[in-house]
Amino acid sequence: MDSGYGCGELTSVENIITAPVLRDRSDGVEIVRLNRPDKRNALDSAALELLVTMLAELATDPELRVLVLSTTNVRAFCAGADVGEVLDRDAGLARMSAFTRLYELIEQFPVPTIAVCVGNCVGAGAEIVAGCDLRVGGANLALSWAGARLGVPVGPARLVPLIGLARAKDLVLTGRVLGMAEAESYGLLQRIAPAAAAEATALELASTLVAQSPAGIRAVKQMFRDLESTANRVAYENERLMDFQRDGSGLPTG
Repeated sequence: MDSGYGCGELTSVENIITAPVLRDRSDGVEIVRLNRPDKRNALDSAALELLVTMLAELATDPELRVLVLSTTNVRAFCAGADVGEVLDRDAGLARMSAFTRLYELIEQFPVPTIAVCVGNCVGAGAEIVAGCDLRVGGANLALSWAGARLGVPVGPARLVPLIGLARAKDLVLTGRVLGMAEAESYGLLQRIAPAAAAEATALELASTLVAQSPAGIRAVKQMFRDLESTANRVAYENERLMDFQRDGSGLPTG
């Protein structure tokens, strides 16, 4: 069995097996772990709805200092949308709407966000990674903006400000896979670690942020948002995604 991370204070083994997203809180740091290891954390409608609900709730928590997005199994952070999910047209639109809400929530999240980038970080997984403020990469990282393979109009909004136009075009248009070393050389990763230690490294980084002024961190994060117009960039791309699902070919629905 592949090694995975611990799951915090859960009430039963059944919770570990069935809950697609898990939460754990310590010293102002919330860890949200994706937990669909058999699907490499590909997000179906139920998992996506739960994740969106959690982030919306956490965004209103005045005691929260840092959000860490992670996984219960180091094989994958998130393999994107679960395109094997069988949906009708309306349900497909609802799922895409939930993805756009997820991207919006991550962009506007009021405290620093850290992504634990291990294993497959593909499609929507890569978008979540790019939307976070900071990233810790594991040695087994396989990071890919795979939307172009399915015609999905996604990628430029979050990636261009991080690594520049030329590199973003290369990654989004080709969908090629980035390993840890290349991702670090691009400035995408702020810390690196063996895959099994990536979450612990992210928590060490989080403890550094917790030591800062809570009000100051929130104010500076808002300044970054305003100065870089990230809300406008994400809103534009979200509109294109909804048009793609409504009027174009759309994501597969099983």
